[in-house]
Amino acid sequence: MNRRNNFIVSLIVSSSLISGNVIAETIEVGQKDKQFTKKSIEIKVGDTVKFLNQDDFFHNVFSLSDTKFFDLGSFPKGEFKEVVFDTPGTVEVECAIHSEMKMTIEVK
Repeated sequence: MNRRNNFIVSLIVSSSLISGNVIAETIEVGQKDKQFTKKSIEIKVGDTVKFLNQDDFFHNVFSLSDTKFFDLGSFPKGEFKEVVFDTPGTVEVECAIHSEMKMTIEVK
C-alpha cells in the first residue's frame, strides 16, 4: 500500500475505535412456569431482549419504567416478542396476566 492508502486505513480504524462501535446482542429471556427464566440481566445500550413464551398459556410482557416504556401484548406458547433498549437505566419488567412475574433489566 502506498502512503495515502495507509493513512486512509488508519483513519478508518481510528474512527471506529473512537466511536466505540460495539455489536449489539440479542439476549433471550424465557417465560416458563409463570416466571421469567432470569430474575435480572445486565445489557448494553442497543441490545435487544427476546421474550420467548415457553408456557402453555398466554403472557403479556410490559414495562412502565421511565427508561423503557413498552407493552408487548398477549402472546401464546412458542411465540416471542423483542424489545431494543436504547437508553441506559433500570427497567422493571412484568407480566400483565401473572402478577408474580417480575424481572429487572439494567441497561449500561
